[in-house]
Amino acid sequence: MKPAQPAPQPAATEVDVVVIGCGPVGALTANLLGLRGVRTLVVERSTTPHGQPRAFSCDDEALRIYQQVGLLDQIGADLHQPARADYVNAAGKTFATIDFSQVDFGFGHAPLNFFDQPRLEHVLRGGLDRYDHVELRLGTELVSLYQDDDRVHLVLRDVATGQSYPVQARYVLGCDGARSTTRAAVRIPLAGASYAEPWLAVSGDVPAEAIRAPHTTFVCDWRRPAFVSPGARGSYRAEFMLQPDETEADMTRPERIAELVAPYVDPARFTVTRAVIYTFHHLIAQRWREGRVFLLGDAAHQMPPFLGQGLCSGLRDAANLTWKLALVLGRDADPALLDTYEAERRGHTAAMADTSVRLGRVFLARSRPAAWLRDTALRAVQAVPRVRRFVRRFEFKPLPAYDRGLFAGGRRHGAVGTMFPQPRVTVAGSTDPVLLDEVLGAGFALLGTAVPAGGSGWPGVPVRTVVVHPAGSTGPAPACAEPDDAQVHVVDVDGVIVSWLRRHRCDAVVLRPDRFVYALGSAADDAMLPSLAAALGTPDTVTVARST
Repeated sequence: MKPAQPAPQPAATEVDVVVIGCGPVGALTANLLGLRGVRTLVVERSTTPHGQPRAFSCDDEALRIYQQVGLLDQIGADLHQPARADYVNAAGKTFATIDFSQVDFGFGHAPLNFFDQPRLEHVLRGGLDRYDHVELRLGTELVSLYQDDDRVHLVLRDVATGQSYPVQARYVLGCDGARSTTRAAVRIPLAGASYAEPWLAVSGDVPAEAIRAPHTTFVCDWRRPAFVSPGARGSYRAEFMLQPDETEADMTRPERIAELVAPYVDPARFTVTRAVIYTFHHLIAQRWREGRVFLLGDAAHQMPPFLGQGLCSGLRDAANLTWKLALVLGRDADPALLDTYEAERRGHTAAMADTSVRLGRVFLARSRPAAWLRDTALRAVQAVPRVRRFVRRFEFKPLPAYDRGLFAGGRRHGAVGTMFPQPRVTVAGSTDPVLLDEVLGAGFALLGTAVPAGGSGWPGVPVRTVVVHPAGSTGPAPACAEPDDAQVHVVDVDGVIVSWLRRHRCDAVVLRPDRFVYALGSAADDAMLPSLAAALGTPDTVTVARST
C-alpha cells in the first residue's frame, strides 16, 4: 500500500508589491503604484469599507498628492475648508486665531480641509479600478511572512473560509495602522509615549442653521478641553477630554452627549453617527524598514491630533516611497535609493509630532493658574506684529523639507530639499490656467526660464523639460504646447516661478516626482542631470527628451 501523498500546494501568486491594509494610506499607496505601472496586490482584512469618520482633516500637501493620482476633483467636491481656527478660554474669549484666509504655503490648495473618511475611502478604492495591474482583495489577512535576498514570501488567509495560500512579492508595504500585523511580523518595536487621558470623539450630522459654533474652535477650558468644528457634507465633529471619574458607559449615553454638544450645536437636530472613547499616542517605530518590508502611516508613526497631521504624514510616506520603488523595480535606480525613504521622512515626521505635542501643551493647561498664565502670555506676545503674524498665518507648522536624502550633494542647502511651489500656469497656446503639476508629468522635471542643453542622448528615466515664459507672454507656437509632449512651454501667470528662480539665483531647477527640489542650476550648467543619474546609482539612466 502506497503512503498517502500530501495535497499539492497552490503555486504562489507573484507580484511586485503587496500592500497590507486598505485604509486611506494603503489605498493611496496602491493608486500611486498603479499610476507608475507597478504590479500591486492590496489586501484588507475587512470585507466592507471602514464606514467610520475617524480621520477627518488634511492639508494642502495632501491635496497635492490626491491631485497627482488624478482623484482631486472627486475628493475635493465634498471638502469643508474652514476660514479660521480659534483658541478660546473657559469663558469663551478668543486668545489666539489662525486665519486661514491669510495662509498660503504656495502649494496650490487650501491649508486645512475637513473630509468624510468613508467617502474618501470610496473614492480612493474606486481609483484602483483604473489599473488592470492592481488587485484589491477584501476579507484577506496577513498570516506570516519571511524574506530572502530576492523576495518576500507571504502567507495570506481568506477570513471567510479560513483558507491560506502563498504569495510572493519583491516588496511589502505595511499600511495596516497602529496595530500593524506587518510591523509585528518583522519584529519592529515602537518607541515613545501614550497619553493617559481618554477623549470622547463624537461625529454627527446637523443642518447649518442648527450650528451654534460655526468656526473650528479649540476650547482651552482647563476643566474640560474640547475641540469642535463643522465638517464635510453637513457633519460636525466634537471631542471632549474625560475627567478621571468618568466612564465610557456614562459618557456615550445619548443624554450625556446632548449635554456636551449643546453649546456648539442644537442637540435636538444633531444626529450622532459615531461616539467613541480613545487615547492618543506619540510613538515612532524604531525603524521603518526591515529588508524588503516597509512601514507607512500609523504602522510607522502615531502622533497627537492637535496639528491634524496624522493621516497627512502617512500620505507623505506614500508619495515619498512609491516613485522610488517604481524606479528600483524597473531597474532604473539602485536599490540603495530605498534607504532614502526613512532618511527623508523620519525627521519631518518627528518635527510634526513635536509641534503637535507643543500645541497640545497650550491646549491642555489643566489648572486655573496655568490657563491664566497661558492666556495672558499669548495675548501679550501677540501684541508684537511679527509674533501675531506667526500665529495667524500658521507659520509654526513645519514646512515640507528634508535634511538629507536624494538631493544634489545629499543634504538640504538653500531651496534644495524643499518642496517646490505649485502656482498657476497656462500651457502655451491656451488661456485657461492650470496648476503647475498638471504639466510636469509623473516623473522628474527640468523646469526653468532656460534649461541646460546637455544630456539629450542618455537612455533610461525620462526627465520632462518645462520652459517657463514670464507673465504676459504668449509663449511659443501651440505646436509645442501639448502637456504630453516631452518638452512643454508654459506662461507663469502670477510670476511665482520667475520670482522663485530669481530669489534663489538660478534659472533652472530639477524637481523630483514628489515635487521636492533635487538641484538648482543655470542654462550654462549641464551638471544637474548627470548628478541625478549618479545619485540614482545607474549613471546611464537619465534622459532629457525634447520635442523638435
